Amino acid sequence: MPQPDYLKKGDKIAIVSTARKISVAEIQLAINLAESWGFQIQLGNSIGSSFHQFAGNDNLRLNDFQTALDDDSVKAIWCARGGYGTVKIVDEIDFRKFKKHPKWICGFSDVTVLHSHIQALFNIPTIHSFMPMNVNGSDLMLMNAADSLRKCLVGEKNVFTFSNHALNRIGKTKSEMVGGNLSILYSLAASQSDLNTAGKILLLEDLDEYLYHIDRMMMQLKRSGKLENLAALAIGGMTEMKDNLIPFGKSVEEIIFEHVAEYNYPVCFNFPIGHQKDNRAVKLGMEATLEVTNEQASFKQN
Repeated sequence: MPQPDYLKKGDKIAIVSTARKISVAEIQLAINLAESWGFQIQLGNSIGSSFHQFAGNDNLRLNDFQTALDDDSVKAIWCARGGYGTVKIVDEIDFRKFKKHPKWICGFSDVTVLHSHIQALFNIPTIHSFMPMNVNGSDLMLMNAADSLRKCLVGEKNVFTFSNHALNRIGKTKSEMVGGNLSILYSLAASQSDLNTAGKILLLEDLDEYLYHIDRMMMQLKRSGKLENLAALAIGGMTEMKDNLIPFGKSVEEIIFEHVAEYNYPVCFNFPIGHQKDNRAVKLGMEATLEVTNEQASFKQN
C-alpha cells in the first residue's frame, strides 16, 4: 500500500475548499496554527471565491484541488470546510500522479467523499480531521484535536482514551480504520467511491439529522452487508439530532446499536470525532488499535 510521506518543518500545506465558500479571514487562526507547527501555508484560488453557496464553480474548485494535488512542493492538502460540493467534482479529479506520489488529504464531513473515494480505488491513507474553519479559539478540546492532526502529519504516535457508554460492547481489535460522515457514506452507496468495510474498524459521525433518517441509513448499511463483518464499530459525535412531533422512540445510540446487536465485534460510542470541538485526527486506511473495556475505551495508532 503506498503511503504519503510524513511532513517535516518547512514543508508546505495547501488549503483549498472543495465544497462551501469561505474567506481568508475565517481561516486565519488555522493558518497561524499550522505556521506555529513550522509549516508553510499555500492558499488555493477557492479560498475567497464564491459561486452561490460554493467556493467557486465546479471547474474552479476542481482545478484548485487538482493544482494542489499535482504540485510537488505541496506535501498535504487541508480542506478548509465541508458543507456540500465535493461529490460534484470527485469523478473529474485526475489521481494518476497522486497514486505514484501520494500526499495527505485532511478534513471531515463532506470531505468523507475524498476519503472514501481514495480508499475504495487506491487504498491510500488519508487523515480524518477537523478543518481550518473549525479553529476559533484555544481551549483544551480544540488543542487536543489540533495536536492529534499535527501528530498524524508528522508521524508521531496518536493515543487517546475516551469515556464509556452504557451500550458499548467490550473487546479489542487491531485493524484498518475506514469511515467518516454517515450521510455522505450513505450517498456514495453503489458508486465507485463506495467503501469496503469487511474486517475493518468503521468510524461514523453525523450532524443535524432526524432520528428516523439515522435508522434509514443504518438499515442501508446493514442490508448491504457493511455491518456484518466489521472488526469494530466506533461512533463519534451524533450532533444536533432531531426528532419528529411524534417521537421516534429511541435515542440515536439505541438506534445504531440495534442494527449491530446480533454481531460480536467491539462497539463504542463517544469516539472523539465529529462536529464538535474535540474532533481528533485519525488516519483512515491504516491500522489502529481500539480497545473497549468496562471502564473506558482507548485508541492507538502509530
